[in-house]
Amino acid sequence: MVPRDASIAVYMMTNQPYGTLYIGVSSQFEARLIQHREGLRDGFTKSYGLTRLVWYETHEVMTLAIQRERTMKEWPRQWKINLLERDNPRWDDLYDSVLNWTPVPRQF
Repeated sequence: MVPRDASIAVYMMTNQPYGTLYIGVSSQFEARLIQHREGLRDGFTKSYGLTRLVWYETHEVMTLAIQRERTMKEWPRQWKINLLERDNPRWDDLYDSVLNWTPVPRQF
């Protein structure tokens, strides 16, 4: 069962524009992003240094998110790039905007 405070999302990670792409799904999206970014989980994203979140879509139901992820994984690479570039043409890293993180100014 998905927790009540879940944030369900399908997402794409990369290491650079037009680099290796990873498509994932999570019911704890923000926590999973931190794990990818900090290299806290062994696996594909850690092995290839995929720390840039470049695309995501949220879902209300985990089963639909899993279905979307599986479908997208079957797509040709160019279809994935087309979807990503429709929403994020500069391949910006969306990590900070998802976590609503703002850096604390350094005090010297």
